[in-house]
Amino acid sequence: MSEAAAMPPNALNWRGRLSDTLWRRPRLLLFLLLAPPVLWLGVIYLGSLFALLAQSFFSIDEFSGVIKYEFTLKTYRELLIPANLDIIIRTVLMAAFVTIGAAIVAFPIAYFAARYARGKWKALFYLGVMLPLWSSYLVKVYAWKLILAKEGILNWILAKLHLTWLLDAWLSLPIIGGNSLSVSYTGTFLVFLYVWMPFMVLPIQASLERVPSSFIEASADLGANARQTFFNVILPLALPGVIAGSIFTFSLTLGDYIIPQIIGSSRLFIGQAVYAHQGTAGNIPLAAAFTVVPVVIMGFYLWAAKKKGAFDAL
Repeated sequence: MSEAAAMPPNALNWRGRLSDTLWRRPRLLLFLLLAPPVLWLGVIYLGSLFALLAQSFFSIDEFSGVIKYEFTLKTYRELLIPANLDIIIRTVLMAAFVTIGAAIVAFPIAYFAARYARGKWKALFYLGVMLPLWSSYLVKVYAWKLILAKEGILNWILAKLHLTWLLDAWLSLPIIGGNSLSVSYTGTFLVFLYVWMPFMVLPIQASLERVPSSFIEASADLGANARQTFFNVILPLALPGVIAGSIFTFSLTLGDYIIPQIIGSSRLFIGQAVYAHQGTAGNIPLAAAFTVVPVVIMGFYLWAAKKKGAFDAL
């Protein structure tokens, strides 16, 4: 006896009516399919962001340390004091430098993969780019801390080449600070560059794949040299991929807490400031205001990126 024959008539009628209703009303079916993820996005994700935004408009009593649930812009005015403004500027500059550095390093790699790598070599390219993403984030950061330490392999290589004086001169610069790469802005930059590099390489490679070879051949036929072809043909067409990659590198650097905490100096970044104010100090409104800063910055950044067509390269 089949399963359908064994089922009661009422069950068959109920399922049939439901199937007919969903077939006649495709919008209802679409609503039922999208309702759970949209509800999760609206309540859990957007709800937490709105709660965070609301917290930033409160303030903390300086004497009792209790949060005053009254609308005020006092907390945002605190962001403009020199100490907090220095944290914001330092983080934004680091994110900008990491993004520029990643674009400079990633572009040749992506260009080789898009134009010359074929078959197994392209497979090796994807494996090499994606492999670091498969390992633990913390393991990579601590590995770099050992590499950059005074007793690490980098210092050992420089000592063998008699170039330690060059590193000491670099670390002695006031803007760099620190007596070791493992506790300096340079070390923080290098680790950020390594960790976020795949997020820059892949969008650029995808963008370069869309550049027709006939455009490059036409440029050569019209008498353009390699430099002119690059700046007038290849780079403008690949720019959406560069901007798409910069969305990842810039935003991830803005909000990162672990790398500046492990590799960085004693000067705080936004992620560390958020942790310090909501944890040690208990100043939840100021921590929320610090969190709003990268959200606002990335809002404008994404708007500008969309105008440049960066989302087409994602």
